[in-house]
Amino acid sequence: MTSLTCIAFDADDTLWQNERFYRLTQERFADLLRAYTDSDHLMARLLDAERRNLGHYGYGIKGFVLSMIETAIEVTDQRVPASVIAELLDAGQDMLQHPIELLPHARDVVQSVAETYRVLLITKGDLLDQERKLAQSGLGDLFDGVEIVSDKTPEVYDRIFTRQADGAARAMMIGNSMRSDVVPVIEIGGWGVFVPHGLEWEIEAAPAPKHAPRFHEIADLGALPDLLDAIS
Repeated sequence: MTSLTCIAFDADDTLWQNERFYRLTQERFADLLRAYTDSDHLMARLLDAERRNLGHYGYGIKGFVLSMIETAIEVTDQRVPASVIAELLDAGQDMLQHPIELLPHARDVVQSVAETYRVLLITKGDLLDQERKLAQSGLGDLFDGVEIVSDKTPEVYDRIFTRQADGAARAMMIGNSMRSDVVPVIEIGGWGVFVPHGLEWEIEAAPAPKHAPRFHEIADLGALPDLLDAIS
């Protein structure tokens, strides 16, 4: 088995909280539009808008807010009050200013892994927001390289691991998204480690590659050092 030399981490909901704030904002969104439609219908329409808009706005809070505004216009037949639009913009500002909350074991595990391996952060989303979160996390100095990308595809991972490490075959990606953090890396011959967060955005769902020998799932980041010992 080719030895590992590079360990890469996802950021949102792997190292720090993220999806929880989206859920709270969605609840606020549902309250604002309660007079026009029920919550389940509203959330389905919002998800449809987010899927449509990924190619235009990419991932992140700004695209999410624009999708909420678009959905509000649609479900109210263009009668949404300006005050509601203003509150949605305020909600987005609140999300962009929310303090970072590290997940359990994040700092200790990244610090420990960095003693033996080349360590990367690979995250997708809005550049300014991801840079802000990394700076506030206090973890920035622990990484040998940081990659903020518009999407996580096999081609993107292949370029990163070729440029930043010894290729995909000697790299491992750890994250909470099966679709973005695990499956694409498995497809190019790397290790993919799934760390469930508990809250999953439907767009990031994908079947687990359970029969792939380089696929692993751990309960939390605290289990990563034992996994690395077992496969090294």
